[in-house]
Amino acid sequence: MSGGPVRLELVCHGVVQGLGVRPALYRLARELGLGGTLTNRAEDLHLDLWGARPELEAFRERMGEALPAGVRLEAAPPRWGPAPAPAFAPAAAFAPAALEKGGVALRIAAEGGAGGAAPPRPLGVGLVARGLAADRAPCGACRRELADPTNRRFADPFLSCCQCGPRYAIATALPWRRAHTTLAPFQPCRACRAEFEDPANRRFHSETISCPHCGPRLSLVDRQGQPWPSLPPRARSSTLLAAAAALLEQGLILALQGVGGFQLLVDAAQAGAVARLRHRKRRPFRPFALLVAEPAWLEPQVVLSAPARALLHAAAAPIVLLPRRIHGEDALAAVAGGCPQLGVMLPSTPLHLLLVQRFGRPLVCTSGNRSGEPLCANPPEALARLAGLADAFLLHDRAVARSLEDSVAQLVEGQPVLLRRARGYAPEPLVLPSPIAPAAGPGGEAGQGRAVLALGGDLKAAPALAQGRWLWLAPHLGDLAQRAVLERLRSGIGEWLQQSGWPLAAVVFDPHPGYFSHQLARSLPLPPLAVQHHLAHALAVVAERGLALPVLALCADGLGYGAELESLDSVAAAGGSPLWGSPLLGSPLWGGELLEIRADAVLRRGWLRPLPLPGGERAMVEPRRAALGWLQGAGPWALAHPGAAACRRAFSEPEWSALTEAMAAGFPCPSTSSVGRLFDAAASLLDLCHHNSWEGEAALRLQGAAQQAWGAARHQGATLPDLLAPLSIAADGRGLRRGARPWHGEAPDPQAPLLLDWQPLLGRLLRQRAAGMAPPLSALAFHGSLAGLMAQQLVLLARRQGVVEVVLAGGCFQNSLLLEWVAALLRRSGLVPHWSAAVPGNDGGLALGQVWASHLRGSSSSVGS
Repeated sequence: MSGGPVRLELVCHGVVQGLGVRPALYRLARELGLGGTLTNRAEDLHLDLWGARPELEAFRERMGEALPAGVRLEAAPPRWGPAPAPAFAPAAAFAPAALEKGGVALRIAAEGGAGGAAPPRPLGVGLVARGLAADRAPCGACRRELADPTNRRFADPFLSCCQCGPRYAIATALPWRRAHTTLAPFQPCRACRAEFEDPANRRFHSETISCPHCGPRLSLVDRQGQPWPSLPPRARSSTLLAAAAALLEQGLILALQGVGGFQLLVDAAQAGAVARLRHRKRRPFRPFALLVAEPAWLEPQVVLSAPARALLHAAAAPIVLLPRRIHGEDALAAVAGGCPQLGVMLPSTPLHLLLVQRFGRPLVCTSGNRSGEPLCANPPEALARLAGLADAFLLHDRAVARSLEDSVAQLVEGQPVLLRRARGYAPEPLVLPSPIAPAAGPGGEAGQGRAVLALGGDLKAAPALAQGRWLWLAPHLGDLAQRAVLERLRSGIGEWLQQSGWPLAAVVFDPHPGYFSHQLARSLPLPPLAVQHHLAHALAVVAERGLALPVLALCADGLGYGAELESLDSVAAAGGSPLWGSPLLGSPLWGGELLEIRADAVLRRGWLRPLPLPGGERAMVEPRRAALGWLQGAGPWALAHPGAAACRRAFSEPEWSALTEAMAAGFPCPSTSSVGRLFDAAASLLDLCHHNSWEGEAALRLQGAAQQAWGAARHQGATLPDLLAPLSIAADGRGLRRGARPWHGEAPDPQAPLLLDWQPLLGRLLRQRAAGMAPPLSALAFHGSLAGLMAQQLVLLARRQGVVEVVLAGGCFQNSLLLEWVAALLRRSGLVPHWSAAVPGNDGGLALGQVWASHLRGSSSSVGS
């Protein structure tokens, strides 16, 4: 074949559809004089090229530099062969069948269209869309066009290009092509068609191409779906946007059809309008997010670091939690009162950008639903469900294929950390440190090459599908207790079972028998594997960070089921407490666990001293009950302490007497090692929150109070080491002294389980309250004391076991103050802390840990049995 034309075939996996990969590689192939086809297929990109061998080799070498930003491509080994005779199928969509350079035919194609080699793969609820890019906010070039009066797309609410615009939210089938999106009804005009067919144009083969002449159209309607009074028929977009901005000026609530569903908007500066939205949405205290055109709009209210600005301007356009200025303006108090951060986002679509620019100041932007209900996706549903919430509706005629919540992120030590992964990130895959090796099937067949399905948890449900080195984490779905959310999960799993190109080796799930995900997993025709809740939290960090075992893990969250359904006999003889089959003082409710994860075993090395939970599940929504349990657990002295007055006042006299007498008489009361309940209890004792109106309210108010005091201390020149040294305590009461090692000697029994004893924290807090210390200072002291206690026990365990890598996992470490302080103390003692960033550290990241447990189980039968 030397000297003559040859053929090169490459199959590329990863994020290869929706980001202009084919146009970019087309230009490179054309420059090198190559012929062939570049084809999107349902799950990959197929390159079939021919030409001289040196040019084909040059193409392979230069592919990486030619690819657009954000593309993650993994190419299979090349296949070489003799060059075929040129032959082309009919054109796909409205692309030309072939373009010529020097007589060599080269074209872009997609399967599932005219002449396609395979039918399209329908994408229903689309929990996984392998190969497809996420939705992206307007890029810089599109924003410049949007603002240019001489450009034909000036002020176009739907402009996009190869690098930005809707993708996942509008896809109806795979592979990615216009006919497989909700833009299919909109035929490009002559000018758009010319751009699409011109390799020199930046919209060459942009499947979402449109313009004001041929694209979707806006409409502004009232609650009955009728055109807004006084507006002319078929009003221009600029007229409709001006009218919508005027309604917001009047304090009305606007329902806006976004890229992944509806959002409710209101003027953030009008406290009455915000209060009206809270009342209608049934969201009395939970913080709202803010939509701004530029970060500078909020500089008086928040601290804007360079990393924060970069995250706000990211293509994913997440909501970013920004620290509030302690002495800043309080013009937005109604938006997020008592919270340490403000959630801020930049526009995710040109429509959002044009509206907020027209309005000229921050807007509250929250999901288009009542609290506890699924997001509304399309106009008929929104008009039916939101008529009692919104005063007007800004709609368009480009349908939403699947609803998507906004993603949420914060900065920890200057680095982005996701708290909710949805729009802008899903469905793009995560890359695992090594290919998963699922356990052998029931017939003994090897698990290599098979896929694993993981269902995560019930709250913040986000299942995952993994195969090889790729893991597709579904977008945040919500709470599976909602029927619509559970049905969406069922439907998505049905799609996976019917359409997956790989056989599923197992379904992995949480062992909590009351979880809907647990029950669903047991009903599937797949080998089941239950993975303990906190082990899954820890292994999510291990997998994301590519950590080698052994590692230590401190898992801190609200509650997780602690008893596995199957015993792990190999662990019992290894020393320590087995992770599975060992109830905690009669209760399987865990939430503050010290684990040692080795290649051959998982050991529970310690835990938070258990807290009684008077009322059981009621204590999860009533921090006053958690506080009462904390006091009762300490003894009669604590119940009678003057510092407990706020907790006592939170109960009526009959309630207090009945509960304390029942607990003193030994009435059955569940207990838990949950750090989350400890935060609830502290918030109640400090009179910050006695009833949670939303999940995590008490803990967030406690963090907010602590950050208020921390901000004041930093304003006066305090540094982190200065603050931690006097506040941190050790279990033996001696404290972590600045510049000194936190431990002086070993415990009598080196193998005895370690106890994170809250008694010193409680005593200190009660004394502070009785002495009249301001709640923010007490909250700050609580954070410092707890951080010191956590670090002290981890250091002791690390020295016992000879391990330096430490994982900090679970929802409590969403508290950036606690996380940064524990990490700082660990580093001072020579340990290396790790936490989740690309996946949420809360239950939204459980599926990744479950998948990694199945991998470890396939590699070593002792882990995750």
